[in-house]
Amino acid sequence: MTDNNNDARQRLLALKEEYRTRIDAIEDHIQNPQDDLNEHWEDQAISYRQNDMRKNLQAEAQQNLVYVDNALSRIENGTYGECEVCGEAIEPQRLEAVPYATLCMQHAE
Repeated sequence: MTDNNNDARQRLLALKEEYRTRIDAIEDHIQNPQDDLNEHWEDQAISYRQNDMRKNLQAEAQQNLVYVDNALSRIENGTYGECEVCGEAIEPQRLEAVPYATLCMQHAE
């Protein structure tokens, strides 16, 4: 494994841990709310809306976790950093910004 792939692997593993922590925290908060629901329907409506937002954030984190796992698989099979469309190398600055990117700048647009 090249140094670049090793660096990418470390960044991806850190992201993976971050997403897992985020997912766990959101799941815990949804299952064990920190705030008591009031008798007032306005407060309940706000709480339900907040739970919807939390569920959306959780779904986004779960999807990003899939992207990270896929990128780690690409490192293992030697295709990390290759555009899925043209097969050319993905720009290093793009991989720095989005380490699980699968497309070069040209094909990402």
